[in-house]
Amino acid sequence: MTTIKNDVVYDKEHNLTTDIYLPNDPSTKKVLIFWHGGGWIRGDKADVKDLGKKFADAGYTAFIPNYRLAPKDTFPAAHEDTVTFVKWLLDSEYADSEGKNVVQIGASSGGVMALYIAGKYGFPTVTWSAPVNYSEWMKEHENTTASVDAKNELGLTDAKAINESFYKYFGLAYAGQNDPAVLKQLDASSYNYDNLGSLWLINSADELSPLKYVLDFIQDLAKQNRGSELTVIPGTQHAMAYANEYLAASLAYLKTMSKN
Repeated sequence: MTTIKNDVVYDKEHNLTTDIYLPNDPSTKKVLIFWHGGGWIRGDKADVKDLGKKFADAGYTAFIPNYRLAPKDTFPAAHEDTVTFVKWLLDSEYADSEGKNVVQIGASSGGVMALYIAGKYGFPTVTWSAPVNYSEWMKEHENTTASVDAKNELGLTDAKAINESFYKYFGLAYAGQNDPAVLKQLDASSYNYDNLGSLWLINSADELSPLKYVLDFIQDLAKQNRGSELTVIPGTQHAMAYANEYLAASLAYLKTMSKN
């Protein structure tokens, strides 16, 4: 049975907590952070409890932290929370001070935050459908109406149109405004990758996160002489929709790339 510590406070100022999933072997020193998705407007650590148990079953002490959500808290609030969490973790009993035993996975918008942390700390990282671009995407979708539920609110029936409406909604909600300068800062290519280590991006061929922007991001990393790996899955699945299918492979990759 996995031991779970719920609602452990890592940021008293903002009342932010993490759930910790402890493996059966108490001697393990492997740590995994999972950043949940939800477009920075929804999602909770409790939603992925089963995933936390699977991480623990694989021998990791797994952390699934909550972070501030829009529209109450806009960019860069959630990004700042990731750094606050990592600093707390590295000062805890679970991780060594340099984070050599830490790896991470991020799903959807959580994948964007995993990229942000990967550039700062170099943790081996896997992202599932990280939406890496907002500034150019918004320019190309000026006529798209933002909606959290376009099917019911706008009467849309086309899956691609519904996804685009949602993409615009959560992007603007977290940015707090349709300001190109702010949206540019939200783009994954704008982050500092001086400390980037091993990185594997997984993305479906045609989904919420447009593949062309992922390819542009990889090219940007290559211009900085930063390596990465990309797997493109046929179809339209997004992040958690293929999580179970790619969980074992993701963990195997992180185990191979881990410094510990």
